[in-house]
Amino acid sequence: MPLPEGLYCLMAEFDRPGDLVRAAQAARKAGYRRMDCYSPYPLEEAAEAIGFHRDEVSLVTLIGGLLGLVAMFGLETWIAVWAFPVNIAGRPYFSWPAFVIPAYEWTILWAGMSACFGMIALCGLPKPYHPVFNAPNFRNGATSDKFFLCLESTDPKFDVAESRSFLEAQSPLSVVEVEY
Repeated sequence: MPLPEGLYCLMAEFDRPGDLVRAAQAARKAGYRRMDCYSPYPLEEAAEAIGFHRDEVSLVTLIGGLLGLVAMFGLETWIAVWAFPVNIAGRPYFSWPAFVIPAYEWTILWAGMSACFGMIALCGLPKPYHPVFNAPNFRNGATSDKFFLCLESTDPKFDVAESRSFLEAQSPLSVVEVEY
């Protein structure tokens, strides 16, 4: 799939995390919804400021665990009742207490695997290229000591001139246009 042409975002660079959080809160209050924050370490305040509250991984994990439970219980039932019924001391073929431990183990296994692969899929990984790496100072600053706020051009409120003046009003070190 070819990359789109043109502007990806306007990116503001900040020295302190508090400045980034204040700018993100102001952007959210101004009506911007498609934005992202980049910092060298996790900032819960920044995530809250941009309205980041996705928790789909827990739902994927629950569904994966339930599928594992149903799959193993169904497999054991199929084997014990229909495929290879063995009469042991007159016990019933469908002896569900014996099925609980393996079904529990598969619940844990499938929940863990779906959490792992679900997180990878929901994060859009692997992503070998991202346009923000085209911004000057991003490669070194984002992993060491700088904080960045990115207002994406796909936001309905985004206008290059208005968004630039909005970001410059937040007192950043610099505001740059990031191309695809």
